[in-house]
Amino acid sequence: MPSSKFSADSLPDLKGKVFLVTGGNAGIKGSGKATVIGLASHGATVYMGARNESKALAAIQEIKKELPTADIRFLGMDLTTLESVVAAARDLRSKESVLHGLVNNAGIMGVPFSKTDDGYEVQFQTNYLSHWLLTYHLLPLLLSTARSAGPGAVRIVNVTSDGHALFTNKKGIDFDNIDLESSSSMTRYGQSKLANILHAKELHKRYGPGADGEEGGEIWVAAVHPGHIDTDLNKQATANGPPIVLRALTSVFRCLGVLDEQAKGALSSLFAVASPEFKQQDSGSYVVPYAKIGTPSQAARDPVLAEKLWTWTVEELRKKGKLDVA
Repeated sequence: MPSSKFSADSLPDLKGKVFLVTGGNAGIKGSGKATVIGLASHGATVYMGARNESKALAAIQEIKKELPTADIRFLGMDLTTLESVVAAARDLRSKESVLHGLVNNAGIMGVPFSKTDDGYEVQFQTNYLSHWLLTYHLLPLLLSTARSAGPGAVRIVNVTSDGHALFTNKKGIDFDNIDLESSSSMTRYGQSKLANILHAKELHKRYGPGADGEEGGEIWVAAVHPGHIDTDLNKQATANGPPIVLRALTSVFRCLGVLDEQAKGALSSLFAVASPEFKQQDSGSYVVPYAKIGTPSQAARDPVLAEKLWTWTVEELRKKGKLDVA
C-alpha cells in the first residue's frame, strides 16, 4: 500500500483542543483506540464514544497505565439507536464550549441482515446514518469553534473503506431498496462505506474552504480508508462464514502481510484530523494508507449522488423527529 513519512509522533501540541472519537474502546490496540491514544498523548482532551461504559472505562484505564496524564473521557452512545446519538451530542455540547475534531470511526462489517429499532439495516445505520446524525447535532459547536479558531483548527473525519468500491452495486446507493435485504452482507457494508465518503464530500461542499454557509466557520473534512487492519471487524463478519473459519483466515492474512498491525490503522485518521501536513486544499479528499491522498470510486466522486443522499437523509431523519437541535 502507499505510504508516507507521517507518524503519530509528528503531531503538534494539542493541549487545549477537544476531540471526539467514536468506537475508541475496541481492542487493546484497535485503530479507534490508537486514534484516541495518538491525540491524548499530545495533550488533547479526547472523548471516547462507546456503547459499553464498563469496556470503555477499562480501555481508558489501560491507556492511562502508559499515559498517566491522558485526559480521556467516556461519552455514552449506541449507534443502533438514533435517540442515543442525539442524547450523546447534547451531552457533549453541555460539557464543552469547543470541539476541534470529530472522528466518525466506529463501524461494523459483514454482519447478518437485521434492522434496528429505528427501522434501518443495522450496518447502514451504525456506519452511516448515526454518524451523519451525530455530526449534524455537533455542527453548531464545530462551527462556533471554527469561527473563533480559524481555518484548519476544526476537522471532521469519516472512516470508510475500500469496500466502498469493491462491494457496492451499480446504483451505488440504492434509494429504492436501501436495506438491500436480498443482497450479500458485504454489499450492504459497501453501501454504508460509500455513504461515509459521500457524506464527507457534501460536508466539504457546505462547510469547507470556500463554502458560503450562513453560519460561517471553515471546517476541513476527509474520508479515510485506514487500511486492511487486523481488528475486531474481521471477527464480526459472521455472515461470511463461521467464527472459527474467520479466525483462521485472519491468522493466515496476518502472516501473509495482507492485514497490517492495528496501530497503523490510526495513522490516516490522525493525519487528517490533527496534522499540519493535511492542508486546506486536502479538505474533501479521500485519504488512503498511510496518510496519502487517494482517489475513491467513481460513485464516491459523484456530486449529484452526494447531494441526493444528503437530501434523502435529511428527509428520513426529519420524519423521525431527530433534527431539532436543542
